[in-house]
Amino acid sequence: MVAILALVFGPGLWVRRVMARYSRPGDRYEGTGGELARHLLDQAGLQHVRVEETDQGDHYDPREKAVRLMPDKLRGRSLTAVTVAAHEVGHALQDAEGYPPLRLRTRMVESMQHIQRLGAGILVAAPFIGLLTRAPQITGLMFIGGFLSLATATVVHLLTLPTEFDASFNRALPLLQRGPLLHRVDLPHARRLLRAAALTYVSASLMSLLNIARWWALLRR
Repeated sequence: MVAILALVFGPGLWVRRVMARYSRPGDRYEGTGGELARHLLDQAGLQHVRVEETDQGDHYDPREKAVRLMPDKLRGRSLTAVTVAAHEVGHALQDAEGYPPLRLRTRMVESMQHIQRLGAGILVAAPFIGLLTRAPQITGLMFIGGFLSLATATVVHLLTLPTEFDASFNRALPLLQRGPLLHRVDLPHARRLLRAAALTYVSASLMSLLNIARWWALLRR
């Protein structure tokens, strides 16, 4: 049980701790994360890629050709802000190159969303089906099916983790080193942040599995 909890909680706690640690001081750099993203995109000849604010987590949207950053990254001047912005630009560079793993990931994520909606519907319907049929076995099977369908997010993010590391270390890091856009003393910390950025989706999907498990435990009572 301890090992399972460490596996579920560990990545998310580590990612949040690293992001928070290097969010201070908030004025570490003159330019914001959004300004750095724009500069790197223009430098790569990607003027058509937009830099936008979002509340849905930092990400690159290959369909809309947009780097989307949370407010603290878009307007922030911390090491976290500029490093995460560079990571998302890394995905834009992959897209411009036609990087096959990114295309595969995009298709997998789109398919995953349909499966997750189905899984959520099964989980919502399971208690009512159980009441109507008075068959706990059916309810249990439905919950297992719903859980497995929602778990596809974790599987997809694990399978596409190399794409995240490529964006961090083969795209973003060389850009940050080439500038030099970072203070030299910040480079080891930026590596840690780029690793955290690569693990963000995996950690979030693991935490979502824990929430489903809690729901299942409550309903069993």
